[in-house]
Amino acid sequence: MGNLSNVTLDADAIKIREARHHDPFSVLGRHQQGKSFKIRLYLPYAESVGFADGGADIPRLPGTDFFEYLAQPGELPDHYRLDWIDKDGGKHAGYDPYDFGVQLPDFDRQLFAEGKHWHAYRKMGAHLHSVDEISGVLFTVWAPNAGRVSVIGDFNHWDGRCHPMRSLGSSGIWELFYPGLDAGYLYKFEILNRNTSEVLTKTDPYGQQFELRPKTSSIVVREASYQWHDQAWMDSRGGHDWLHEPMSIYEVHLGSWKYDAEGNFLNYRDQAVQLVDYVKALGFTHIELMPITEHPLDASWGYQTTGYFAPTSRFGAPDDFRFFMDTCHQNNIGVILDWVPAHFPKDEFALARFDGTPLYEHEDPRKGEHRDWGTLIYNYGRNEVKNFLLSSAIFWLEEFHLDGLRVDAVASMLYLDYSREDGEWIPNQYGGNENLEAIDFFRELNSVTHQQHPGTVMMAEESTAWGGVTRPTWTGGLGFSMKWNMGWMNDILEYMKEDPIHRRYHHDKLTFGMLYAFTENFALPFSHDEVVHGKGAMVNKMPGDEWQRFANLRLLYTMMFTYPGKKLLFMGCEFGQGTQWDFSSQLDWYVLDYPHHKGIQTLLKELNDLYKAQPTLYKHDFDHQGFDWIDCHDAEQSVISYRRKDGADELIVVLNFTPVVREQYRIGVPVAGDYQEIFNSDSGVYDGSNVVNTLITSDPIPWMNLPHSISLRLPPLGGIIFKLKQDSKAVKNIKAPI
Repeated sequence: MGNLSNVTLDADAIKIREARHHDPFSVLGRHQQGKSFKIRLYLPYAESVGFADGGADIPRLPGTDFFEYLAQPGELPDHYRLDWIDKDGGKHAGYDPYDFGVQLPDFDRQLFAEGKHWHAYRKMGAHLHSVDEISGVLFTVWAPNAGRVSVIGDFNHWDGRCHPMRSLGSSGIWELFYPGLDAGYLYKFEILNRNTSEVLTKTDPYGQQFELRPKTSSIVVREASYQWHDQAWMDSRGGHDWLHEPMSIYEVHLGSWKYDAEGNFLNYRDQAVQLVDYVKALGFTHIELMPITEHPLDASWGYQTTGYFAPTSRFGAPDDFRFFMDTCHQNNIGVILDWVPAHFPKDEFALARFDGTPLYEHEDPRKGEHRDWGTLIYNYGRNEVKNFLLSSAIFWLEEFHLDGLRVDAVASMLYLDYSREDGEWIPNQYGGNENLEAIDFFRELNSVTHQQHPGTVMMAEESTAWGGVTRPTWTGGLGFSMKWNMGWMNDILEYMKEDPIHRRYHHDKLTFGMLYAFTENFALPFSHDEVVHGKGAMVNKMPGDEWQRFANLRLLYTMMFTYPGKKLLFMGCEFGQGTQWDFSSQLDWYVLDYPHHKGIQTLLKELNDLYKAQPTLYKHDFDHQGFDWIDCHDAEQSVISYRRKDGADELIVVLNFTPVVREQYRIGVPVAGDYQEIFNSDSGVYDGSNVVNTLITSDPIPWMNLPHSISLRLPPLGGIIFKLKQDSKAVKNIKAPI
């Protein structure tokens, strides 16, 4: 045992004291010195230090916060414990973090560097960890251009001098095992840029829980131990044939769907009861959540994400969100999450210039900045960045049992010149405007997620004519499951805004979408984007007096649910909310006291029920055999009619886009028999005018290139659906005498 109090500070110790040492483990901890071992500690807040359990005191180097001790062979255990008293008299005990070796295996580092570590979130960030039965927290972060990285938190006075991390060399990863630490502690990383000496304070990119905004610290989480009860759902999902099944999606912003009695957010567990019951009662098959990935600004609606591995604390803890997901699945409701790999905010505490350099983003703003949104663009060509995003996607599907991701702003990723003028973008290596790195990223994203989690859905919000978005990667496609049909949505809304007297001149907007309907796997979206930024509520896009506006909306929804493609409707649209969406207030639930609004809600429920009950409406959404026009040419009367088919089974749909009741309107039908009206958007049940049809027997009059025809009453601004009556099917094969 020896007293080294006369030893003066060397250059390494000075760097430790000044928090600028790149390799603190070479200075601190236990190091062999001849046959002895020198213990060196740096404890800025300690008054006195000694070994635990009555061991020797450790002398302070005079005038410093260093403590050093020379131990003889066999004097100390494999991992020594310390007792120390701080300058306020507080007592502390624990193992020395600098007495532990490297924890992150070479294999993980190699996978991460190659961009192939799909489960990087299990290694990076902060995780409960044990070494030789000593428990603590292992902190790991990627910061290749740092000269020093420290863990700071409420356990060390947020002082970057106290716990500098170990550099793992060329991997750019830093780690520190902090023995004795447990879940619940707040932490960040303090990073010294090695080139500029700039000191940054950053949240954990892989953090799995954060403080409630406006605070931004990461929180050490306990490893997931939630007991799931959705095994039946998860087992069936792997073999789920979603291509040929109904999918009706209710898009929700959890922060403004409904508040509690005190006007506060509903937490995840409350939503699991109220939202799930509501969605189930209305017959939707899925919920799509606008981003609940952690974000600092409510007004971004979640699309400016800072926590790619954390459900927002606004609505509770991670296990609360697991409870929400579990409840959805137990009620046979799937959940899709809006996920944002296109850009991230410039907030100084998060990813922007993470280690003092453009690490996650491109350095050149012509590639690295979305000026429209004031955000930064990921560098998809960098393996570690690509790995970050791929791991995030897997995280949500695996750890929270999400049934799919809706990828936001895909078009902005595909095109280098997206929303840019000449000279504001850099062509690819072939001189084109395609972002080749983003294309490769999408293909890998979709291949990996579908391979790792069969039955999940990857949906693209892509608004251009890019080919093959939903075609397999092995054919040159991007590999998405579905794509939002923005063309159909824009055309039909533009058409519906027209006064009915002028609609005859815009008939092509009703019919044009069928020219490309089966080129991709399309979803039909009336999303949040259509009811914000001055666009008004859905019902207020419709022309005419109050009755006509609601009739138009009922007609529009009837077309949506009978047209090829999966369905998506934003919250509030299902009952005709009269004001555009406001993220800062709940929906106008009170309007359900009025017949027009209640009628829209009832119509949506019955459309959902009909849609799920009739395979003709979903079985062949993505191929031409499920659809045939009866008549798409009646522009003069603004009427269209078509057949939805599943083999021999079919429905007849007729839509009248004028407020004129049309008597004896004849359409062709393929089979003789009695036709029953099974749905009418003008029904009095929905607060319509109740122009309905009784049972109609076909006439042996060829019409519209079909061998038989029926004469109908077309309701004003109404959509009607007919089906051959079951007991009439016997006449299908009867031929007229020769």
